[in-house]
Amino acid sequence: MDAQTLTSRRSQKVWLSADCGSLDTFKSLVEKTATSTDWPLAADIRKNILIYEGDQVRHAAGVEDERRALTAEWVEAFTSGPGIIVIKNAMPDVAVVDRATTVFEAIVREEKEKGKGAGDHFAKPGANDRIWNALEKHCLADPVNFARYYASTAIAMVSEAWLGAGYQMTAQMNRVNPGGTAQKPHRDYHLGFMSPQQMQAYPGHIHAVSPLLTLQGAVAHCDMPLESGPTLFLPYSQTFFEGYIAFGRPEFQEYFAEHHVQLPLQKGDAVFFNPAVMHGAGNNVSKDIYRMANLLQVSSAFGRAMESTNRNRMAVTVYPALIAALAAGALSRAEVANVIASTAEGYAFPTNLDSDPPVGGLAPKTQARIMADAIDAGMDAKEFAELIAAHAARREA
Repeated sequence: MDAQTLTSRRSQKVWLSADCGSLDTFKSLVEKTATSTDWPLAADIRKNILIYEGDQVRHAAGVEDERRALTAEWVEAFTSGPGIIVIKNAMPDVAVVDRATTVFEAIVREEKEKGKGAGDHFAKPGANDRIWNALEKHCLADPVNFARYYASTAIAMVSEAWLGAGYQMTAQMNRVNPGGTAQKPHRDYHLGFMSPQQMQAYPGHIHAVSPLLTLQGAVAHCDMPLESGPTLFLPYSQTFFEGYIAFGRPEFQEYFAEHHVQLPLQKGDAVFFNPAVMHGAGNNVSKDIYRMANLLQVSSAFGRAMESTNRNRMAVTVYPALIAALAAGALSRAEVANVIASTAEGYAFPTNLDSDPPVGGLAPKTQARIMADAIDAGMDAKEFAELIAAHAARREA
């Protein structure tokens, strides 16, 4: 292989383009059938989704060899298998779920009265009722119920299987009301919250790492027959390397529309999946089912820096120096951008999505983007300091 060919291949492997990813390759990966031979601990396999019984999980939790065997099967299912598991009766006491539902309904009413109704990243505004940061709001509203809810062996065991110790729980309650329309099929956080153009700024190995940092889950707060629109999945789709960039293209959306699968759930069931699985909530065509789920997004302990830094203070302090250096020609625009990258917060999350919602995209504007825009606009230092303070306040829970 000559040097030019080698260099070209490396570049294509590391830097993905907006048109990368073959539909034929994708089909070869997802057109598989899961069998009990490969997944011997699953109680059932339906539509390529692995089903486990809650009692089985709770028993295995207390027997080390069984726990390790079960969690190992889950990890392989998430990585190279179908990518999705359902735990029936994951919440053994539905009274705990019912009480949490009552808490969530009260929060929704209160937020609507305050004009704070939340939207959805992937669905039309107004179709759903959503509670951002439902984890904290649930805890503050009813700590006793919160404790019983998150004492769930199933939630803890799956989270630890995928992410290891020290995982960080977040949750958003989502209720799709009768007539609520489906979400656009997508991959999820982190890269799934970016545009294809933004994704191209991340090298290929980051596309591989992104799904390892998060576990997606949902606890059913009511019975969910198919007419109520439980989540649509495309098993094995997480194995398609170029999926983050490719899935938004029409041919992949059409394939999903024709080949997705969907399972009914019962109150207290939980579904967990690799965030790189192509998925989306379905249409609620029922007349009277208010389909409520507590969406769990669990993050790796490793998704953070070693040291804490006051980036608000740093940004405000260095801003006048950047303005002066740019005006004097001491720093180029590119060099100013380099300074911003080492100074300001370059990622939109975590944030308070009630007060810092996405505008014109899937993620709010970052501190780094705000800083760059302020420099481009020639904003004075005092106004910039006020802007950063307001942005910081919006991000606080």
